[in-house]
Amino acid sequence: MFIQTISRRVRAPLAGIALAGCMMAAAAEAPPAADAAQAPATSPAAPTTAAQQPAAIRKVSLPPSAALHYKIRAQQSGFSIDGTGEVQWQVGDGRFSVTSESRASLFGTVLEARSVGEVDQFGLAPASFNNKRFRKDATITTFDRQSKTISFSASAVTYPIKGGEQDRNSVMWQLIGVARGAEGKFKTGSEWRFFVAGQRDAEPWTFKVGKTEKIRTALGDLNTVHVVRAPPPDAKGQQLDIWLAPAMEWYPARIRFTDPDGEYIEQTLESIART
Repeated sequence: MFIQTISRRVRAPLAGIALAGCMMAAAAEAPPAADAAQAPATSPAAPTTAAQQPAAIRKVSLPPSAALHYKIRAQQSGFSIDGTGEVQWQVGDGRFSVTSESRASLFGTVLEARSVGEVDQFGLAPASFNNKRFRKDATITTFDRQSKTISFSASAVTYPIKGGEQDRNSVMWQLIGVARGAEGKFKTGSEWRFFVAGQRDAEPWTFKVGKTEKIRTALGDLNTVHVVRAPPPDAKGQQLDIWLAPAMEWYPARIRFTDPDGEYIEQTLESIART
């Protein structure tokens, strides 16, 4: 779901990384798994299934604007690869932006992603998601609020805007905002569902909250909340693990993408600068 081939031997070792990652923005798009929970692509006039209903209106407390720097390490096709990542998170005056860049020691910049939009009653309301991967054409996912349609430069499918939809770069920050505003409900075993648009299509994502874990970073040992987004049982996509640090505004302290074969891409927080 997130990793695309740069070469036959080294599969875009870092092109699958974005916080906004995440996050999450990054990545090759596999066709969505065909299960009952998935919302099919539709034309703007076509009805949608219950899988894409308006998101629940929850209290959302977005974290302060900041620049976050990460150390990246990966194991891909038998190679150990290092790199760096940076996320610029900006929020204020009813608007937000998330800009992510990942760099590999062997390739230079392998991913640039940017989401911009407004803040509404659901939280983040993206207007556009731009994604540029190593040796690939840039793609744009557009959230047209006037026509209430999500469309893609890389495919002809469209989805209606019902409320609360995210893109792969904004969804992590929406998750953080929900966690900060949950007032004790963001606890072990709870699940949080979002409808997420990528570069070619969209699908429901469910994050499950795990236990509190202490992790080691350049900023010291941090107590974190471990959140997992696993692929559907019948899919072979990547698992996404996120460690959020409540004592540091719930910023992501670590993010890890793990393939079914055990290969991974991981980024760990090195520094934070308020902006």
